[in-house]
Amino acid sequence: MQLEDSARVEKRVALQILDIERFKTINDTLGRQAGDALLAALANRMKQVAHPATWFARIGADHFAVVTPGVNTGEQLARPTDKRLAETFGAPFTVAGTELRVSARMGIALFPDDGADADSLLRNAEAALKKAKASGERYVFYTQEMNARVAEKLSLENKLRQALEKDEFVLHYQPKVELDQRRIVGLEALIRWQSPELGLVSPIKFIPLLEETGLILEVGSWALKRASLDHRAWFEAGLKPPKVAVNVSPIQLRQRDFMRIVEQAIIEGLAPAGIDLEITESLIMEDIQATILKLKEVRGLGVGVAIDDFGTGYSSLAYLARLPVETLKIDRSFVITMTEDPTSTTLVQTIISLAHSLRLKVVAEGVETEEQANMLRLLGCDQMQGYLFSKPLPKDALVALLKRGTS
Repeated sequence: MQLEDSARVEKRVALQILDIERFKTINDTLGRQAGDALLAALANRMKQVAHPATWFARIGADHFAVVTPGVNTGEQLARPTDKRLAETFGAPFTVAGTELRVSARMGIALFPDDGADADSLLRNAEAALKKAKASGERYVFYTQEMNARVAEKLSLENKLRQALEKDEFVLHYQPKVELDQRRIVGLEALIRWQSPELGLVSPIKFIPLLEETGLILEVGSWALKRASLDHRAWFEAGLKPPKVAVNVSPIQLRQRDFMRIVEQAIIEGLAPAGIDLEITESLIMEDIQATILKLKEVRGLGVGVAIDDFGTGYSSLAYLARLPVETLKIDRSFVITMTEDPTSTTLVQTIISLAHSLRLKVVAEGVETEEQANMLRLLGCDQMQGYLFSKPLPKDALVALLKRGTS
């Protein structure tokens, strides 16, 4: 009815979907009764500061819909939205004798611009809310450009699910070599998507979506097993392959059955284990105590651990000394700039000295020139990885390099 009335007078209707942050934590900590009391207090405060013609509805455990008729433009709505959010959430709420500070995110869609009916308007307001939660903005307006991105993302997600079912993911391998003799001493397994429709897709285009949708759990498990099987096949062919490092996603490491998945991958290969793990520095520091315990279990299986992208996170030296790792990998951003930027050179030198003082090996990523390789060798770096020696190669193309290393 609101939409019909607004259409007749050529006015817009704003639909705002509001999500209360961490409401589940309040319920779990103080109890459902306290959560209900908070919702009642919040609804009362929202009504006090709202436009007189505004309609409210609770549409989920921690979601409210706010309908405001008679809007001219989105710009006209922005300033009142700022003011009302500040008035609603600026002061704390007192619930069950406890003072609570509550925040919220909001997605906004306008009729008829963003939807010609209630269903499409609601759907687009929810899309804007997701954008607000992902970006950290307090509120986000829906746009057609956003709709196109959402549609593209959904299409890609469907293609990725089909890719998993149809076995379209492949591993490419990039060698790690000694800086002195350029002898292959390790391999890194990198996931690629061989799409019949899109061709060979770069991981930067699909790995973030795999993590967002949780598909990385299945794909990551597959990568561990595939790398272990490939290592076994090369060994049985007489190639004497080095161990293969497989990247681990934050989502994988947090799973309770992570160790079972690693153990299963080892069973697929040979004893001792032919795979190692690479974990980004920022991931390791997220829950350092739990990470240390898990990595100790991993090492107990004969699996080595490397800290990837080292230098981009905020590792504590005290924790670094306790981590059961074997290798630090210097982030490529430092390697690329070190021949021109003295600060990068100093950072690389410091990382190498630190690693060696902890009896860790050092691998430099992204080495593309002989000048970079020579500087790394002079600084005492142990290994390098990059296009100077080899780009990531399909399994079959890697065989020639491995044969050369055993001849």
